[in-house]
Amino acid sequence: MTFEIAGWPGHRAGQHVDVRLTAADGYSAQRAYSISAPSDGVRVSITVQRVRGGEVSPYLVEDMELGDQLEVRGPIGGWFVWTPSAKAPVEQPVLLVGGGSGVVPLMAMVRERIRLDSGAPFRLVYSVRDAASVIYAGELAQRAADEGILVELLYTREAPEGTLRPAGRVTHADLATPADAGWAHRPAPRAYVCGPTAFVEHVIGSLRDLGYSDHSIRAERFGPSGD
Repeated sequence: MTFEIAGWPGHRAGQHVDVRLTAADGYSAQRAYSISAPSDGVRVSITVQRVRGGEVSPYLVEDMELGDQLEVRGPIGGWFVWTPSAKAPVEQPVLLVGGGSGVVPLMAMVRERIRLDSGAPFRLVYSVRDAASVIYAGELAQRAADEGILVELLYTREAPEGTLRPAGRVTHADLATPADAGWAHRPAPRAYVCGPTAFVEHVIGSLRDLGYSDHSIRAERFGPSGD
């Protein structure tokens, strides 16, 4: 879903916006949505999953029409962002770890890397319930094939037939850098982790065990909001 916002100052990959809906009787509801695409003038894109019984997502997914207006505030956030290393002779590797819809801001980073033709090695570890739950499935397959970005799908409930890794939560082995990642002789990687709070805390603990410092881990958590 893409909005045109007059006077939009631009944004960085990983930032989010607050979207507010106001009813005729004055009742309003607000939700935060990660921006899913790089800065593009006054255009701002988000990815919305419909939540049963929600107050905002059903309207955005089912009822909103071209030309409708709503309130958007942002960009918000300055810590959970990625930009290439401007002066580094060798780009820092980036590990992206997403759980469910937590992949959205990470996808903005992947798209920003492509837009800038950055040489930073990227590895995306994406944890989902099953194959039907994968967001951006087609684009992720293309990125993995055409852009040299390592994309790994991990299934927690049901793995597709032929998948070597059995279904289950993310493990230390899943997060360890593969020998063929091409990260040798580069600076220590930075990790970006986004997803439900329990998922993020579990991944951060595993990354620490693998030698990542707290300074090298950036995390974005979300919990149940009813939408």
